[in-house]
Amino acid sequence: MHKVIGIGNALVDIMTSLDDDRLLIDLHLPKGSMQLVDLDTSNHVLGASAHLPRSVTAGGSASNTIYGLARLGVEAAFIGKIGNDEYGRAYADDLALNRILPKLMVSLTHSGRAVALISADSERTFATHLGAALELIAEDLLENHFTGFHILHIEGYLVQNYPLITRAVELARKAGLLISIDLASYNVVDEHRNFLEKLLSEQVDIIFANEEEAKAFTGMDPYRALEILGDLADYAIVKTGPNGSLVKSKNQVFHIDAIPAHCIDTTGAGDLYASGFLYGLVNGCSPENCGKIGSILAGNIIEVVGARMDDHRWAKIMDQVSLLL
Repeated sequence: MHKVIGIGNALVDIMTSLDDDRLLIDLHLPKGSMQLVDLDTSNHVLGASAHLPRSVTAGGSASNTIYGLARLGVEAAFIGKIGNDEYGRAYADDLALNRILPKLMVSLTHSGRAVALISADSERTFATHLGAALELIAEDLLENHFTGFHILHIEGYLVQNYPLITRAVELARKAGLLISIDLASYNVVDEHRNFLEKLLSEQVDIIFANEEEAKAFTGMDPYRALEILGDLADYAIVKTGPNGSLVKSKNQVFHIDAIPAHCIDTTGAGDLYASGFLYGLVNGCSPENCGKIGSILAGNIIEVVGARMDDHRWAKIMDQVSLLL
């Protein structure tokens, strides 16, 4: 089976369930967005939400996708930067526990963290302090990081670092890898649209976007956006939440239904969808079945808080996925 490597922000997710959205207003955090904040603001958000239920897990968009692939049995690795602290050690241990090859750089800066505020309707809003994750730079990347892999999956949040993305793509292409990217957040797409246009049109083979990100990039509704993204890459995917997803490949368009699910928390839904799609791809599945596998994983992850699932749920997922291989 082909191997997949991801690159992204190594962040600890601090999952916090909101009673209502008043706290988002008080903290000036637009609902559904990912806001980069400094350490003082992160501490303020943590303090303001300290009375609410919370849990701590390893996270980061690309890391979540790699986690899903590893749990499905794909040989996978992750590139990121952590701090030499308790959070950083816990992050590295989590990768090893899930059989992910860690390609982690270590900084003297504290590890990054993402405070995820989960609304009653399951939408999540992130106040993200990157910490050491922000210090991952182009010069950290070596040719041998990519040797032996088939796909590089890039977290869209990294597009704020143009030299890093450019070098990662350059080294991955030199090693013969396909390039996959998840556009990550509509506000990131808005801010870096010019760079993304060049990257997607010249270097990317697989594009994942939700409908808000797709609209931010194209200005169009999901179907029109899919047409535009599908002209840029071999595989284009627009995720439409409870309405499922749209997949385009080689002028064929597929509508993939969402599986029945009781949504508790949407954290990781897009990331795990990407896990399922890429798993299907490395196993030679049709684009339609790749989308269906993605839907299975997304439908399961929204039934739990955070982006990790227990062994029992993974066993159920594998039974469903095996029918599509």
